[in-house]
Amino acid sequence: MKKVAIITDSTAYIPEHVRKEKNIVMIPLNVIFGNETYKEEVELKKDDFYEMVGKGGDLPKTSQPSIGELADTLEALSEEYDEAVMITLSSGISGTYQSALSVADMVENIKLHVFDSEISCAPQAHYVYTSVDMANEGADGAQIMEKLNEIKSQGIPAYFVVDDLNHLHRGGRMNAAQLLFGNLLQIKPVLHFQDKKIVPFEKIRTKKKAIGRIHQLMSQSVIPEESFYVSVIHAQREEEAKEIAAEIQTKYPNASVAIDYFGPVIGTHLGEGSLGITWMKN
Repeated sequence: MKKVAIITDSTAYIPEHVRKEKNIVMIPLNVIFGNETYKEEVELKKDDFYEMVGKGGDLPKTSQPSIGELADTLEALSEEYDEAVMITLSSGISGTYQSALSVADMVENIKLHVFDSEISCAPQAHYVYTSVDMANEGADGAQIMEKLNEIKSQGIPAYFVVDDLNHLHRGGRMNAAQLLFGNLLQIKPVLHFQDKKIVPFEKIRTKKKAIGRIHQLMSQSVIPEESFYVSVIHAQREEEAKEIAAEIQTKYPNASVAIDYFGPVIGTHLGEGSLGITWMKN
């Protein structure tokens, strides 16, 4: 029986104790403030990141893991595993997927399968957990990839509400006129992943209405009597996330509702105060 290692990058935001428990290998992306580079989730935790961003100035840049780091990780795994499956964040917002593909033929004695989640955060973690369960049950890399592609074909809805328009302006995603009118009208953009990128879905006035719109989208795609998994994701808004999670749990008693967070890399795109809701079949 072939042993399959499961690898992901830091933007799945899987807590360290869970990674250890499930034997998940995590490779961090980089966050760059000026001349300083930090490894996400290792050298730079979310609280420190949002504090640094809150001081103003240019937003940080992000970069994928180096090919050397990926190759070293694969080389070490080859001593114990025959295959590895790596689940990356969307190739539309990072070069991590392409870097992993380029490493696949560089290391002998282990076959690397690379899966582009085309998304990030909790949905990416969902692919990881599915892979771990299948590997533990004896599935090989090809079987795991087939299952992941099946899940992807069904789609994983994920919508994000951006709270701070100034963040989008600082990041070059909104011009000065849009910022002015957006703030005057209390616009809260709802974003989602489309064609592998984070793009606008709707512009809605007030955060409450924006969250309500996501609730509406969820109600249109789930059957309340069935069990499914929901993640409420937040950028330094845990209490708001808890309230949303409690409301969802009350409306859908059979759902498993978790609270997750936007770490530094995705936080660079969305900004502090952002909230997200994603749901998927168990």
